[in-house]
Amino acid sequence: MTFSIENGPSTRDTLLSMPTGKFEPRHIVLVFAICFAIWHVLTNVYLTEPGLWQNATHFAGFAFLASITMSPWGKRSGETWAWIVDIVYGLLVAGAALWVAWAESGLYERSLAVTGLGWQFTFIDWAAGLLLVFACIDLSRRVAGWVIPILIVLSLSYILFLGTMLPGVFRSASLPLNDVLFRTLYNDEGMFGILGNISVTNITLFMIFGGFLVVSGASNFVIEISKVVAGRVKGGAAFVAVISSALTGTISGSAIANTASTGVITIPLMKSNGFRPQFAAGVEAAASTGGQLMPPIMGAGAFVMASYTSIPYGTIVAVSVVPAILYFLSVAFIVRIEAVKYDAGSEIDLTVDRGKMLSGGLVFVIPLTVMIWLLLTGVTPSYAACWAIVAVIVTSWFTSLVAHFDQDGSFKPVNMGPSKISEALISGIRSAIMTAILLTAIGIMNNAIVTSGVGNGFSLMIAQWSQGSLVLAIALIAIASLVLGMGLPVTAAYIILAILTAPALAGIMADGLIAEQLVAGITDPAKSGLFFLVDHPLVAQVTTGMTKPEAWELIRNIPFEIAVTIRPVMVDPALQTTFLLTAHLIIFWLSQDSNVTPPVCLAAFTAAGIAGSSPMATGFESWKIAKGLYVVPLLFAYTPLISGDLIEVLQIGFFALFGIYATNAIIQWYAEGPIGPVAALLLVLGAVGAYWPLALLPNIAGATVVMAVIVMSSRSKT
Repeated sequence: MTFSIENGPSTRDTLLSMPTGKFEPRHIVLVFAICFAIWHVLTNVYLTEPGLWQNATHFAGFAFLASITMSPWGKRSGETWAWIVDIVYGLLVAGAALWVAWAESGLYERSLAVTGLGWQFTFIDWAAGLLLVFACIDLSRRVAGWVIPILIVLSLSYILFLGTMLPGVFRSASLPLNDVLFRTLYNDEGMFGILGNISVTNITLFMIFGGFLVVSGASNFVIEISKVVAGRVKGGAAFVAVISSALTGTISGSAIANTASTGVITIPLMKSNGFRPQFAAGVEAAASTGGQLMPPIMGAGAFVMASYTSIPYGTIVAVSVVPAILYFLSVAFIVRIEAVKYDAGSEIDLTVDRGKMLSGGLVFVIPLTVMIWLLLTGVTPSYAACWAIVAVIVTSWFTSLVAHFDQDGSFKPVNMGPSKISEALISGIRSAIMTAILLTAIGIMNNAIVTSGVGNGFSLMIAQWSQGSLVLAIALIAIASLVLGMGLPVTAAYIILAILTAPALAGIMADGLIAEQLVAGITDPAKSGLFFLVDHPLVAQVTTGMTKPEAWELIRNIPFEIAVTIRPVMVDPALQTTFLLTAHLIIFWLSQDSNVTPPVCLAAFTAAGIAGSSPMATGFESWKIAKGLYVVPLLFAYTPLISGDLIEVLQIGFFALFGIYATNAIIQWYAEGPIGPVAALLLVLGAVGAYWPLALLPNIAGATVVMAVIVMSSRSKT
């Protein structure tokens, strides 16, 4: 087999595109990718493989694909020797992963049979294990840059020797190399543990499902239905971007992919409709970022969240619906204000292709309905995704049959035959490469954090710096997410932040309830006795009560190891679960801001490239437009937006819209017309009233004030 490929790097990028013409060597890679995708479906529905085998096989396949599609040799990657090296390297890594899974039972037998000695690795075990660690470092660098490799090296150094050199809460005992390697490979928190399982059972399947939706023409429906909804509204082209990005988010769950796919249509449309280039690009970036917040897929976040919190995936999706709507409406408010302020979007021709809309609508709505219905019945997300894929294929066949009876030929279905099915499978596998590599690599860091207990130290640091203030803790996490997001994909940033800070954030919420009990006095001896473990003068007042500042003073002086004992006793388990879910949702939302916040905002930069606008100017524009990323997490923290009943959630969501509009109007210094200092002050007061949780009179008053300012500003313009 001879490789004669010109322009290596660019050609490597097209390895996983559909073939044309005669047989080429890359066809072997395509066949492997198709078989690998089919295996993901089978292993989640029919096969009964052990978890370690499943996760190791998953990484083996993606490591092979990553090694040959993302060559490190630059301009020389098209040469024969580079191909041979990459293929051999990929096969060695894949073989090492399978060896580790096969060698597990023998490792236990050897080690347990030798009393008093550590894990007894053979030479091949050592070679395979160390190669896998190196491959995680190398391949994560190829798919996402240097940040994760550096963090992996630091985390391994920390549990091997560095922890003994650090002072205070970050000091940790060192572990021998064989123990570290065993924990890295075989622990539930390691490479082939929880995170790898999330990738193989959920994320990859949903990306394959997304590939089927795109290839089947569902993306056509997204654009066409957006034109129908927004075509007659001032600023309609920008509203098309918002709506199409929201709907595309149910397919891709990736801000950058969302921007690239819908932006090539919506950004030129907005520019031709009179919107400024950087604003058009900013709208697309901000709206596409919301794709990761949009149920039911929500990127990889919902799956990771479900695994870490043990809260059902369906519950996470259900509580995320109203917040996602709030976010997209917040972007729409900015669009409306911009359209009125610059008189953009008055003349627009949004011709709707009814054939694409109808045929695409069927393959969009029916499979998503099947998936959501299955999720509501309590099946696993992977099972629901597999049957949703089947629903896409069957629906496409149905629409093709209907097309035969269409007299005028306007009905334009996509028949999912063998070629289209193969294209969809390849598309899904291609989009899953980065996530699969990163989740396995992050498993190394996750294991180091859990093994060393550094997560507890980080949580203690957050608690101490915030001094029990929830808003300050959220601000610290927001800063950390922005810094991490400069070099990490948002899913990776969320996972790391969740491991380090979610316990602290949930703990601060629980401490609020404990403070209330301390103020009232705790008469139950079983509960009050726990506080006598704390060396502080205020302990004497636990049974009689104290002032609120005194209660928080006592809570701040409770050592971390005692606090984790007190909280489960003092706080109802259902509330603890709610606090944990709230903490994870806050962190998940804040981790999205790196897509739209300078200096590194990849979604905004992608949009800027399409719009031909300044990247940094677009970044600042998208940052202003995406303010919902900061407002909604505060609603999570201070209102029962995700824990209340339906009436409470709807009340909070409805009145929050007035507060969000007021916030955007103040930022833009414009509503339906120009506003002055008095109007701005009224908007501030209106926003406070509208945001006030479950206070009907202040809510109505705040909404009334905001509406009054809107009416007055519209008159001032005329």
